[in-house]
Amino acid sequence: MDEEFTELVESDPIHLVITERKLKCLLNGNGNFSLSTLPTTTQDPQLSTLLTTTTDGRLYCPRVFDGWSCWNETPAGQTTYEPCPFFVLGFDPNRFAHKQCLKDGSWFRHPETNASWSNYTTCVDVEDLAKRWTVMTIQEIGYIISICALIISLIIFCSFRCLECTRVRIHKHLFVSFIINNILWIAWYRAVVKEPGVMNEPTNGVWCITLHIILQYFLVANYFWMFCEGFYLHTLIVFTFARAEGKLLIGFYIFGWLGPIIPICLYAICRSLDPIENVRCWATQQSAYNWFLSVPVCICLVSSLIFLINILRILLHKLHDNHRRNPNQTIRRESGVTPDHNNQNAIRKAAKATLILVPLLGLHYLLTPFRPKPGSDWEIIYEYISAISMSLQGLCVSLLFCFGNGEVRTVLRRRFCRHLCPSKSLRGDYSCAPTSMSVNNKVQSPL
Repeated sequence: MDEEFTELVESDPIHLVITERKLKCLLNGNGNFSLSTLPTTTQDPQLSTLLTTTTDGRLYCPRVFDGWSCWNETPAGQTTYEPCPFFVLGFDPNRFAHKQCLKDGSWFRHPETNASWSNYTTCVDVEDLAKRWTVMTIQEIGYIISICALIISLIIFCSFRCLECTRVRIHKHLFVSFIINNILWIAWYRAVVKEPGVMNEPTNGVWCITLHIILQYFLVANYFWMFCEGFYLHTLIVFTFARAEGKLLIGFYIFGWLGPIIPICLYAICRSLDPIENVRCWATQQSAYNWFLSVPVCICLVSSLIFLINILRILLHKLHDNHRRNPNQTIRRESGVTPDHNNQNAIRKAAKATLILVPLLGLHYLLTPFRPKPGSDWEIIYEYISAISMSLQGLCVSLLFCFGNGEVRTVLRRRFCRHLCPSKSLRGDYSCAPTSMSVNNKVQSPL
């Protein structure tokens, strides 16, 4: 039994702190104490109170440990104060909790539970708590908006076969990763962050650790698929690979969905083996093992940025050369063929959209080194900016890759005209015919 208790204490730092506080309280409220010097016969975690005798004839409430703090002997009719416990999430250790000793020498009991009660309500900064709840509300609303926009975008891409191409397939997987990730964030806030009982449990629940790992997996998958977007555009403009496009897409599937497993496994194994980090459902943002996730994410973002800058450089160089060689050339459309100028223009627009999105997706990681100190005036401003930028990433993805795309708008316009103006659709051409573009003399898809 002693070995099991010692193993539990050593594996859970919060339990260790509580146990040391309890035993110190029972032995000597303000005396020196070390768990290592305590005889094993006194290591009883169920022990909670110790009655005291008085020599001055006054009535005292006995010393008691309430599970968090030690309340020393207190004269009847007085109120005693103790610093708020630092290990309870949401408590300010600079504030004080209090406990009332009644005139009959007994501690105040809560009228609803009839149990001895310590007042820790003063440990919570109500104003700061309200701000943080506002931040979480902003995040939840942003995630819901993003989910709706992404689902509508997926429906559009799946409803029109003329939009089907390799780039749209990459879009679909990026959208799916965002949808699942946003749903998991909402579940995380409501089931873990907004439940103090879950956050302050001395032991982690398997379900909340699993939820955290799955959440981080899809978060990393977002950036891996963003890398696939940039890599595909770069390969499209630099190399000729039309016959190998199927193999390239399989490589994207493997990298986008299986690639995040490696950093996630390293992160989960290392954090689970560290007793200091393996607490509170892994809800603390500042973890020593976050670099397992942030490093591959930053590599994907930087690589995508380099790809896209190189794409724009090549396209601008080609346009400049074409204009210099043929300054008076008039671009004409031929049946079934799109001019190379228009092809490059389409890729340039797609690259610009992705180029805008990459810094946006990386904004959270770019701001991390500049995170203000806790309690500073700038901290809540940082939290607001971070909440808005992270929760609306999915909306920005759908706007840039779907609603802001010319081909999508054309297809939707044709569909609406077909239903709203049937007579006009008989006279005009409103068919859903895909527009292709040729790159390096190979026919490619437009999106």
